[in-house]
Amino acid sequence: MAQGTVQVTHGGASRWRRRSGEYPTLSAALAAAGDGDVLSIAPGTYRENLVLHHAVTLRGPEGAAAGSVRIAPLDGVALTVRASAVVQDLHLEGADRAAPALLVEDGCPELSDLRVHTRSSAGIEVRGGARPLVRRCTVENPAGVGISVLDGGGGVFEECEVVAAGQAGVSVRGGHPRLERCRIHHATGAGIAVTGEGSGLEALGCEVYEIKGSGVQIAARAAARLTDCAVHRTSADGVTLDTDAVLTLAGCDIHDIPENAVDLRSRSVLTLSRSTVRRFGRNGLSVWDPGTRVDAESCEIHDSTGDYPAVWISDGATVSLDSCRVHDVPDALFVLDRGSRVDVVDSDLTQVRNTAVSVSDGAGAQLDDCRIREAGTGAWFRDHGSGGTLANCTIDDVQSGVIVTKGADPVVERCTVTSAAEAGFYVSAGGRGTFTACRVSGSSGFGFHVIDGCRTTLSRCHTERCARGGYEFAEDGPVAEGCTGDEPGPRLGARAAAGDVPAGAQPVVRAAAVPGPAGAPAAMPGQRPSDPGAPGAGDAADAGAVRGSGEVLGQLDALVGLDSVKREVRALTDMIEVGRRRQQAGLKAASVRRHLVFTGSPGTGKTTVARLYGEILASLGVLERGHLVEVSRVDLVGEHIGSTAIRTQEAFDRARGGVLFIDEAYALSPEDSGRDFGREAIDTLVKLMEDHRDAVVVIVAGYTEEMERFLTVNPGVASRFSRTITFGDYGPQELLRIVEQQAEEHEYRLGEGTGEALLAYFTELPKGPAFGNGRTARQTFESMVERHAGRVAQLAEPSTDELTLLFPADLPALSAPC
Repeated sequence: MAQGTVQVTHGGASRWRRRSGEYPTLSAALAAAGDGDVLSIAPGTYRENLVLHHAVTLRGPEGAAAGSVRIAPLDGVALTVRASAVVQDLHLEGADRAAPALLVEDGCPELSDLRVHTRSSAGIEVRGGARPLVRRCTVENPAGVGISVLDGGGGVFEECEVVAAGQAGVSVRGGHPRLERCRIHHATGAGIAVTGEGSGLEALGCEVYEIKGSGVQIAARAAARLTDCAVHRTSADGVTLDTDAVLTLAGCDIHDIPENAVDLRSRSVLTLSRSTVRRFGRNGLSVWDPGTRVDAESCEIHDSTGDYPAVWISDGATVSLDSCRVHDVPDALFVLDRGSRVDVVDSDLTQVRNTAVSVSDGAGAQLDDCRIREAGTGAWFRDHGSGGTLANCTIDDVQSGVIVTKGADPVVERCTVTSAAEAGFYVSAGGRGTFTACRVSGSSGFGFHVIDGCRTTLSRCHTERCARGGYEFAEDGPVAEGCTGDEPGPRLGARAAAGDVPAGAQPVVRAAAVPGPAGAPAAMPGQRPSDPGAPGAGDAADAGAVRGSGEVLGQLDALVGLDSVKREVRALTDMIEVGRRRQQAGLKAASVRRHLVFTGSPGTGKTTVARLYGEILASLGVLERGHLVEVSRVDLVGEHIGSTAIRTQEAFDRARGGVLFIDEAYALSPEDSGRDFGREAIDTLVKLMEDHRDAVVVIVAGYTEEMERFLTVNPGVASRFSRTITFGDYGPQELLRIVEQQAEEHEYRLGEGTGEALLAYFTELPKGPAFGNGRTARQTFESMVERHAGRVAQLAEPSTDELTLLFPADLPALSAPC
């Protein structure tokens, strides 16, 4: 595009004094222009560095196409504004990595409908005392910052858009801009970054999305306020606050975040009102360090996509929730470490897969007038020093209402637990607690279950319609005063006050655990029967009598393929059986290490074989139960020092008497581990495997190469495992056999030519990293059934053959190589 001319219309006090001139360059036109003059630029490309010293109007010609006037110098700043000028309808380009494309240094200019396309340090930079009004401007800068406000700069940005940035979309250091209805997206740094003491930002109705980093980042004593804004689709945390940062979010929506939706550290303060946090991969709110605080009112946190607590509070941080809702999450509130605290008023915690409120390591929780529904455990005070108060709360449709263990000492007042699948209130392992005017109704277990001699105090509590009894007490420990119930039972334990419970409504006095299936240990309150390791989880070893080794080995032999695996398991079984017989004969038996490493691709039957191996060991009397507890990194690794050892110990305890199966075990020692707590899990496992080698069999599984690396991370790891069993990929014939088994199980048949078509399909099927082996075969069968249904649904009166026969046409199309 050739350079055009510049027409300057000179202003004056009266109309007759106005005059015009035409100049070949912008620089010449600006030299002749003064305050109030209008510079109309003809279409063209101007390779000039422009500086506006006067309150002129600089604009493209009326009616010209967008981008017809390009200011594109070879280096330096394309346009510098040092006056209250008006700039409209220009296309600015910069190529200097050390300079911005548009620099505003002074005055209160009006900048509108500018398109800044550059590869420079910043698209638009505002500094000093400048206070521009920027409207409908677009910035694209894949090499640097989109909009930068520095050193006392400010101004208002209305309906502007940062469409790409190689660093932060909007960066504020020492400035105070206001953003209204702006969009910031496709930035490689933070979407909005406000850093440094004295820095501030206000955003209204803005959207930050598609960010390769944090959506909003406030740090180093900076402050910001976002109202009616949305932050979503980031690759890191949604919002981060660090080092005395202050942020207010009002009416905001933070969603579709793969990491923490909001993360606060180092004495930062967040105020939330009428805001929503949803679809997050780690914590909805992650709050760390003494002095760090969150105050939330009328907010909603829901729909976690990961396995982490919705609200995480640790290292002395504080969170306050008032009239909030937390739902559809793995855990709702997780408070740990001395000094950490959560205060919750008039809030709802619902549809929580595990624990609604978990308090440990000396932390505290205060809940007033709250409602907890559809949770695994309502509240769990876990260990010494942990406590707080639950007052006027209702807990409904849970496994267990309140659990107190290991020296924890909460105060529970006027709380009601209804429809618990286990105990309403459960105290064990040295837990304490004071329960006043609490009620339990409709429990499938006990109302109050206090064992292990726990020094618990109950006053004016009441139970009704509890299936196992109103009260289950140890003979020494708890004190009950003025407690009543409608369940019959013998008198209270030795320390209970005589006459406190009416005749015919006395609590039961025993020190027994909640019984599980015959011959199996008791289930912990709050543990669902379907949980790994829970009694009644469906494993054959738990369902009733232990099956004989011959029956289990027969089931192993019936599995498709896995010939080498079957030989390895039989060899181990033979050694154990012969060793047992030698001991019975008074002979020495060779020591057999039972811990195993399973390597191979997904879908090759590792979990199934591990379950059968546990049953075999139980049938031989080597293990007490032979049940399988399957865990992965997320179940073992915590987020602070010490929590990993606790999680690992708990998983090991659930597997006691059976098999602990750790899938993708190599994830416990990532190659770029840094400050990763996976090593703590490995170290804990190594010690537990040695200390309790006869109680639990550990099987670690994963890809072959990654597992070889895993075995080298700790000197004790490799020595704990007797052998490695490799699970090879299934061949086409074996995949065909799996489909045939699926068809037989679901009452389908393979029509003429279908077997041959399947064999050819599996031969041609790409075997990339995503190949699922047996899972792929099952998915293929499911796809065939769906296509068959679509075909047969069109028939008015299909015959039995038509309802059952699968043909080559029902095969799905081959996918591209993975």
